[in-house]
Amino acid sequence: MEALDDAQGVLPRKRRRKAPTSTSSYVFRPLLEDIALAPEGYTSKVHITCIELWASNLYIGTSAAEILHYVAIPPDPADFTANPSYIFASRLQPTYNQTSTGSPAPGVQQILVLPRVSKACVLCNGTLTFYSLPELSPAFSHTVVPGCSWVGGANQNQSHDEDEDGQTIMICIKSRIRLVRIGDEPRKIRNIEFPSCLAIARRDNFACVADTQAYALLDVENQQKISLFPISSLDENAAGGQVEDISFHPEPSRPLSGMGDPRSHGRSTSLGTFVSGIGRRSPQSRSQERSGRNTSPEPELRAASPLRPPDRPRSGSFTSNAARRLSISDKALPPPPDRTSSQLALRNPSDSLSTNMTPHICSPTPTEFLLTTGTSPEEPGVGIFVNLDGDVVRGTLQFDRYPTSVVVDGNDQSATVSTTGIQQPLECYILASTFHRKEEGHKEVIEVHRWDIDDANSTEHLDIPYPFEEENSDDVGPALGHARLRVMLSHNSASFVEVGERLRLGRLRLPSNRQAQETDWDPALMTRAEDNRNQEEQAFGQRLGAQSSRIVLWSGSSIWWLIRNPLVLRLDGIIETAMGSLPNQRHQEVDRAKISRTISSVQDFDANTETDFLSLKYIRQKAVLILFADTLSRDPSASTISNTELRTTEKVMIDSGLDPRILLSIVPLLREEVVEGKQGIWIHNGLIWVVKEYAQVLSESDPIRGSLRYSESANMIKRFLAAWRQRKGFGSIADEAEVFQSVDAALLHLLLHQDGEQSAKSGLPSAARAELYSLVDSGVDCFERAVVLLEQNRRLYVLSRLYQNRKMAGKVLETWRRIIEGEEDAGNELRDGENEIRKYLAKIRDINLIQEYGTWLARRNADLGVKVFADDNSRAKFIPEDVVQLLQEQAPEAVKVYLEHLVFGKKKVLYANRLITYYLDSVLQVLETSDEARSILGQSYESYRALQPPKPTYRQFIMDNAVPVPWWQDRLRLLELLGGSHGADFSYDLENILGRIEPFEQDLVPESIILDGRQGRHKQALRLLTHGLGDYHTAINYCLMGGASIFHPISGSLTPSETSTREDQATLFGYLLTEFLRIEDASNRLERTSELLERFGRWYDVREVLRMIPESWSVELVSGFLVGAFRRLVHDKHEGMVVKALSGAENLQVAAAFAEKCRIAGAQMEEVQ
Repeated sequence: MEALDDAQGVLPRKRRRKAPTSTSSYVFRPLLEDIALAPEGYTSKVHITCIELWASNLYIGTSAAEILHYVAIPPDPADFTANPSYIFASRLQPTYNQTSTGSPAPGVQQILVLPRVSKACVLCNGTLTFYSLPELSPAFSHTVVPGCSWVGGANQNQSHDEDEDGQTIMICIKSRIRLVRIGDEPRKIRNIEFPSCLAIARRDNFACVADTQAYALLDVENQQKISLFPISSLDENAAGGQVEDISFHPEPSRPLSGMGDPRSHGRSTSLGTFVSGIGRRSPQSRSQERSGRNTSPEPELRAASPLRPPDRPRSGSFTSNAARRLSISDKALPPPPDRTSSQLALRNPSDSLSTNMTPHICSPTPTEFLLTTGTSPEEPGVGIFVNLDGDVVRGTLQFDRYPTSVVVDGNDQSATVSTTGIQQPLECYILASTFHRKEEGHKEVIEVHRWDIDDANSTEHLDIPYPFEEENSDDVGPALGHARLRVMLSHNSASFVEVGERLRLGRLRLPSNRQAQETDWDPALMTRAEDNRNQEEQAFGQRLGAQSSRIVLWSGSSIWWLIRNPLVLRLDGIIETAMGSLPNQRHQEVDRAKISRTISSVQDFDANTETDFLSLKYIRQKAVLILFADTLSRDPSASTISNTELRTTEKVMIDSGLDPRILLSIVPLLREEVVEGKQGIWIHNGLIWVVKEYAQVLSESDPIRGSLRYSESANMIKRFLAAWRQRKGFGSIADEAEVFQSVDAALLHLLLHQDGEQSAKSGLPSAARAELYSLVDSGVDCFERAVVLLEQNRRLYVLSRLYQNRKMAGKVLETWRRIIEGEEDAGNELRDGENEIRKYLAKIRDINLIQEYGTWLARRNADLGVKVFADDNSRAKFIPEDVVQLLQEQAPEAVKVYLEHLVFGKKKVLYANRLITYYLDSVLQVLETSDEARSILGQSYESYRALQPPKPTYRQFIMDNAVPVPWWQDRLRLLELLGGSHGADFSYDLENILGRIEPFEQDLVPESIILDGRQGRHKQALRLLTHGLGDYHTAINYCLMGGASIFHPISGSLTPSETSTREDQATLFGYLLTEFLRIEDASNRLERTSELLERFGRWYDVREVLRMIPESWSVELVSGFLVGAFRRLVHDKHEGMVVKALSGAENLQVAAAFAEKCRIAGAQMEEVQ
C-alpha cells in the first residue's frame, strides 16, 4: 500500500519486502505506514485509537482528538497486483467537552459509520457527535451527547443494505443505555437502565452488554436483564444469575408471547426463559470443553444447559420466575483460585479493573456471544461462549494474556470475503491482540484461535510487523500497548502474486529426454506456441491470487490489513519447513510425518473455487514429489523408512494425479524414458524448482541411491507405474500418448533392471521375469523404445514376445533365428528353439515366411523342417511336389525325410521310387567308398548264420543289432520298400535297381533275394535264403506268401498273395525241400528237413518226397511226415465215402419229392394227332 504524508499529499509507494512463505493462517499487508498523526505544533506522542473504512473512505481516529480522512484511489484495472493508493483529504477535530480530570484524555474513542443513513457517530473524549458521510460535515444541527461511554449496538442480524427507515443504535451514557434510531434526525426509542456500559453486541432483541465489572444479557424490547459473570474472577462482588427489570419507568409486566423477532429461532423475548439456567452446568456443556481451554480462572462461573426443556413456560414475567431466580442467587459460589503475590497486593481488585481489563464482546453466530474474562491483565485470559439463553456453549478459549482487542472472522459475519462471489464455508477464527512473553521481554502479538473445531493445538501467534516493546518488562498492561484489531465495514482486495506464480503452469525442461516420434516439428512455431502459452498462464495466474479481508490492525502510526493466508501459501509453507534446508544438501532428510499430516489435512477439504481446487492439487503433488524424492535420496543401508510409510507414499502418489513423467524425471535410471512431445511437459510453476533440485541431487548421489538398488523403492515405482497403466483410455489424461509412452518405457526399463540384477545374484529366473513377460505380452505404447531397450540389454527372447504381441511374425522368427544361431540372449530363455519355430510356423499363414524359415530349419534339423510342411494342422497347406522341389533347392538333405513322410506316413506310393533311389544312393555310396561298411555287412551275415535255431528272422536280427549310422537305417527302409511293404500293386524300376546293385550282390544279399523273387526266380531266392543267409523262417514265409513279399514289417497273421495258389505254394515248397536237402551241415539238414515235412507236409506228394529223400535215411526220420500223409489219405478216403452216402441220400430225397409232386398234379391226357 501507499502511505501519504500530510504535507506532501501523496507519499511514494514503498517497495514490498519479500518474506519467506508463512505457515500462519493470516498475513499482514500494509494499508498505511508512518502516518503523520500529530497535528502541527503538537508535542505529545500521538497514536491511533480507532479506524473505520467505508467504501473508499478511510477514517483514522487519534489520541490527539482528531480524525484523519483519507480517500482511496483505485489502481489500474489492468494491473492485478496493484493496490489502491490513499490520499489525504481532511483533518477533523470533533467537538467534545473539556474535562478537568488529571488523567490524559483518550482522544477519539469510536467512529461508528451508519451506511444506510449516510451518517457517522464519533465518540471523542466522552462526547458523542454526529456527522454526514463521506466528508464528515456536522449533522443534526451540531447535536452532541455528553457523558457518553460507548456507541454502537447495531443489530448484527441485519445487513447494511436492508431497506429500513433509519438505523437503530445504542448510546451508552452514565446511568443508562439509550436506544436511538438514526434517520433524517435522531429519534429516541427508549431508555434501558444499565449504567456505565462499555461494550454491546446485539442480535435482534437480545444484547450482550458489559460494564466495568461484569457481563449481562439484555432483552432490549422488554427491558429485562440477567447478569452473567464478572470480567475479573477476583471480583467477588459480582454475582451471576440475577434477574432484574431494567425498564426506566416500572410498570406491570405484560406477556411477551409472540413478540419475539421471527428470526430469533423461536426463542422467547423474555429473559425469564433463560434465567433458570445460570448456576447449573449441564453434562453436555462439560463434554464440550476442550483440553487446554477449560482452565478458566473464574471457578465461580457456572454455565446452564444449552437445551431448554420442551415444557418450559414461555411467559416473560419477572414474578413468574422469582422463586427460581432467588434460589439461584442464594447459592454460594465456589472460592476464587489461588492468587499470586501481585494479585493479593490489590486490596480492591475491582478498582483497577475498570481501567486495566477492558471487556470484549463478539458475536460469532446469530445465537452466540463470545466474552472474555480473567484475573488481571498480566495473567491468562479466557474466552467463553454463551448462547441467547445465557448458557455456556462450546469450550473455552485460552489466551496467553488478557487480550487488548478481539475480533471474529468466520461463520455468518466473515471478515474474510470470497472474491469469487461463490458462497463457501470458511474456517472460523477468533483473533486477539495481546502480549506474549519472550526472552527479550514482552511483545505484542496476535493470537489466532480456531473456534469451529475441537483442537487445543490450533492456536497461532503472529508477531506484529512493528510491535511495541516496553522499556520495563515488569510492568506491562494494555494501557502501554496500542495494537488493536477491528473489523471494517468495507473489505479490501489483496493480490497474492505468489499464489499465481505457484499455481500457473510452466514448462518443465529436462536435460535428457526422448521426444515423441514426430517429423514435422517446426522449432520457430514451437517457440511461438510456448511463448503464447506462457502469456496465457501468467494472465491466468494473476486471477488466482485475489483475497479480501475486513480486519485491520494498527499499532503506533501504521495500519495493516490482516488477511487470510491463502491455502496454497499456508500449506506450501508447512511443506517447506518439513523439507528443512535446501534439498541439495545430500544428507538432509525430510520430515515425512509433517508432510503426511499435511496431505491428510486436505483429504476431506471441499474445493468450492477454482483457486482452492488448484491449490489442493498443487499441495498434494508437491508433497508427493518431495516424499518420493526423499525416498530415493536416502541411503538404503541406513534408511529409516518403514514399509508402511512406503505404502502410504505409494498411495498418495497414485491418488495425487501427478503426471508420472515428473516423478520419472528425477530418477536417474528412468529419466531418459520421459517423452515430452511437441508441447512439452507443463506442470505447476511452483513444482519446477523442486523437480530440478532433486533431479540434481539424485544425479550427483552415490551409486547406491542412483541405481535404485533399494528394492522396496524400485517396487514402489513399479506398482505406481502399473497403476498408471490401468488408466489407459481415460479421456481426462492430458498428453495421453506421451504419458503412457513414458510409463511403459520406464516400467520396462525398471523390470529389465530388476530381472538382470536378481538373476545375476541367484543364477535363477527372478520374480520380476513373470512381470516382464506380462508387460510385453499385454503390449506397450513405446514400441520403438522398447525394441531399443531390449536390444541394449540383450534380451532377445523378450523382444520376440514383444513382436508376437504386435503380430510381427517375421520379426519373431528373425529374433529366434538370431538366438539359435548363437547371438547372445542374456536371459537364456528360449528352450528348444527349433521346435518353437516349428510350432510357430504352424500358426501363421504367410507362405513366404513358412518357406523361408521352414527350409532354414530343414537345413539345421531335417526332421523338424519336414514337419513344418507335413503338419496337417498347419494353417498353410502345401502341394507335396512343390515341397519336394523347394527342399531340393533349399535343403537337399531334407528331401529324403520328406519323401519318407510321404511314403511311409501318408502311404503315397507315387514317391516310393524316388525314395528308393535316395536310399540306394545312400547305401551304394557308402559301399563304394567304405570297406568298413562292406565288412559290417559280411559280419552280420556270418553272425546270423552262426545262430542256432530257434533264431529270429534276419530282418529282426539286423534291426535289433542296428549300427548307428545313417546308411544302415536307409538300408532297412530300402529293404522295407523293396520287400513290398506297400502291397502287391506297388512296383518300382526293377531293371534299374538290379543294374545298380549288381556289383554289390555279394554284400546286398537280402536285396538280391527280394529282386529275384520279383523276377520270379524263386529257386535263386530260396537258395540265397537257405544258404546265403541261413534264414529258414523267412524262406518258409516266402513259400507261404507265394514269393510276393519279404523283409517288411509284419503284424498279425500272414496273408498269402491274391495271385498265389496252392499249386504255386506247393511248387515253392518243393524248391525249398530241395535246398534244405542241400544244407551242408548234416544234423542241421536233417533237422530242418524233418521240421519242414512235418509242419507243411500237406503241400507235398508222398511219392515225390520218398523219391527225393536219401536212401540212407531211416523211416523214423520222416515218420512224422509219413504218419501225417497216411492220416490225410485215410481221412480223404473216409471223407469220400461219407460224401458218396450223403449224395445217395440226397438223390432219394429228390426222387421222392418229385413223385409226390407228380401225384398231386395228376395225370394229363394229351391227344396225339
